[in-house]
Amino acid sequence: MSSPNSALILLARVLLSFMFIYAGFGKLADPSGTAGMIAGAGMPAANVLAYLAGLFELVTGLAVLVGFQTRIVGWLLALFCVFTGLAFHSAAINVPDFPAAANGWLTALNQIMLMKNFTLAGAYILLATVGAGAYSIDARRGGAAVHA
Repeated sequence: MSSPNSALILLARVLLSFMFIYAGFGKLADPSGTAGMIAGAGMPAANVLAYLAGLFELVTGLAVLVGFQTRIVGWLLALFCVFTGLAFHSAAINVPDFPAAANGWLTALNQIMLMKNFTLAGAYILLATVGAGAYSIDARRGGAAVHA
C-alpha cells in the first residue's frame, strides 16, 4: 500500500475515533443523560446499559485510533451506529408544553442524528473492508492488507 494511502487511512481513523472516545469518556464520567435516553426508549437497566455503552464507545474508539482489530471493530461500530440510530433517533420529538415549532426543530435535529449514524455506519463498514492501513497495530501483527 502506498504511503499517501496509509497516511489518509490513519487520518480517517483519527477522525472516526474521536467521537466515540469523547462520548464514551463522557458517558462513563456522567451516565445520567444516556441512562435517561435509554429509559425513555423503554429499555431495561438504563444505568447499567449507559455504563456499558460508554465502555463500548471508549474501547472501540481507542481500538480504531490505534488500528487494533480494526475489521472486527469496524463491523461492531457499524452495527452500533445503525442500532442506536434506529432506537434513539428515528422518532418524532414531542416535548409536552413546547411550542410546535420547537418540537419540529427537535424532530429535524433528531433526523439529522439518524442520518449521521447511518453515514458513520458506512464509514465503519468501509474501514472494516479496507483495514487499518500500514500505521496500525494490525499492520505490525500482519493483518493490515488493503483491498483496493
